[in-house]
Amino acid sequence: MSGTTTRVEADGAFVINKPKAITSMDVVRAVRRITRVKRVGHAGTLDPIAEGVLPVCLGQATRFMDYLVDSGKTYVGEITFGAATDTYDAEGETTATGDYASLSRERVEEQLQYFTGIVLQRPPMYSAVKHEGQRLYDLARAGVEVERPEREVVVHSLSLREWEPPRAVVEVDCGKGFYMRSLAHDLGEAVGCPAHLSALTRTRVGPFSLDDALTIEQLEAEEDWEGLLEPPDAALKETPALLVPSAGERHLRNGQPVNLPGSAPYAKHLEPRRAYSEDGRFLGLVRFNRAESSWKPEKIMAKPVLSRYAPEP
Repeated sequence: MSGTTTRVEADGAFVINKPKAITSMDVVRAVRRITRVKRVGHAGTLDPIAEGVLPVCLGQATRFMDYLVDSGKTYVGEITFGAATDTYDAEGETTATGDYASLSRERVEEQLQYFTGIVLQRPPMYSAVKHEGQRLYDLARAGVEVERPEREVVVHSLSLREWEPPRAVVEVDCGKGFYMRSLAHDLGEAVGCPAHLSALTRTRVGPFSLDDALTIEQLEAEEDWEGLLEPPDAALKETPALLVPSAGERHLRNGQPVNLPGSAPYAKHLEPRRAYSEDGRFLGLVRFNRAESSWKPEKIMAKPVLSRYAPEP
């Protein structure tokens, strides 16, 4: 029929280098347009001001996006001292100013150490966190400010890479839910000089780094874009793997646990594994039930696909 678009089926993930000034959903729409794959989603929002690693999952790989969202991330952020804003970044309205002339590298480094480990962080008003069913950024745009409870976040490492007043460049290796904008705002308060986040690059999401990423332009120029896809299990490649015989594969696909003697003598209860068929197809994710000594299916592929990350038989 005239005007119809032929849909394409594909399973996997692109590691996109998102440019500044567009949203993460803009990237999803671009990938959907280029590939004509209907089921597309991203694994972790980047603000329009930010650039860098944005995993975009297609087809069955979208079922495993939450593992990327929950995975560790690395950011390089530029913090500018002398002014705070309502959005905690350079796009907001100035809410406070201060003199940074006496601020030293030593003072900044001294305070940075208190932002490592398990720390409490308050999300910005301009964020996707929900309050009584409404996104905070919707409330903020309506001129409403609400109390935001502090949340525990994990910062594995935090270092000052550059210091050229009024700007500091920091690198952060962190867990889920960490806001670089909040770090900039809170660091300003800690050193006694208002600050905001003026630039941000995400250099890693889980197993994917900036070195793995391609631009939207590179994707659009590639005729064989399927050759650029990471397989669906790429998001889980830091998780140990196991092989499942054909009989066990049938059990998993029917939602039943499988017993694999000797497969995990040291596995803890509910410890995850990537599951593969003996011919190298990715079957999905399973978890160990120690009481029953069996592997319980958690997320199983409707159509298992061959993967270069499959273990050797």
